[in-house]
Amino acid sequence: MSVITFINSGREQTGKTMSIAAIATNMAIEHNYRILVVSTTTAEDPFKRCFWEEKKTKKNLGIFGPNARIEVENGVEGLVRLIRSNRVSPEIITNYTKIVFKDRLEFLLGSEIEKSENSILTIKTEQDELSKAYPDIISAANKYYDMVLVDLDSNVDEENRENIIKNSDIVVMNMSQRLRALEKYLELKSQKTVFQSRKTLILIGKYDKYSKYNAKNISRFLKEKNQVLTIPYDTLFFEAAEEAGVPDLFLRFRKSIDPEDRNAFFLSEVKRTSDNILYRLQDLQMRM
Repeated sequence: MSVITFINSGREQTGKTMSIAAIATNMAIEHNYRILVVSTTTAEDPFKRCFWEEKKTKKNLGIFGPNARIEVENGVEGLVRLIRSNRVSPEIITNYTKIVFKDRLEFLLGSEIEKSENSILTIKTEQDELSKAYPDIISAANKYYDMVLVDLDSNVDEENRENIIKNSDIVVMNMSQRLRALEKYLELKSQKTVFQSRKTLILIGKYDKYSKYNAKNISRFLKEKNQVLTIPYDTLFFEAAEEAGVPDLFLRFRKSIDPEDRNAFFLSEVKRTSDNILYRLQDLQMRM
């Protein structure tokens, strides 16, 4: 049972959430693991568009008051209620998840905080409460699922972010192909020992193999022994991610894909990334 946490090196868009969607779907199809993806967003959750047709949400009293908009019986809000009353347990988490593949892939969606309807103080209070709850939720989930993939956003406060990262088995640092992003990571690596350890992997999202900053050159620039991981930009995948078509896309890929197909490189890199994460987990566990 392992926790893999995905983070950004800065505030720029790296395709982190879409990378997780691809990796989690591939792992669930190719391996016999029970996987939970935990989203920590407080905005509209991109995972919804990837896997489920859009449904209208409705007002509900919820745990945050009459202005909180929630999806009934799903998401993190119900678990926050249980944590308040010390009633959260590993097996109960599945009651609040949305299922993609039964007994294979589930998602704990984030909370959508309505900024237009809440005061700044109310928003801050809700975000603080969610931040405090995530380490307990992830810890409990890790006792029930084979793998917990955490999409860690910047809205989680620094203390709880550090807590989640510290207790993760693998940390996946997501970056863009921009030179400034690579330089920023080197600065960050010199300051924090966690990024110097074997538990940290580097992932380039929305990857363009024709860029001067390709995987080999980035690995050389960062002085990485192993080639950095990539999730290439793929038009078919990003279209599927807007139309709740990600599961069907990967199932079609599994049946047959021509090596000359332009999507073959995307699929091969998703598999390489997934396999590298699993290999690093096994390697670290053997060293313990």
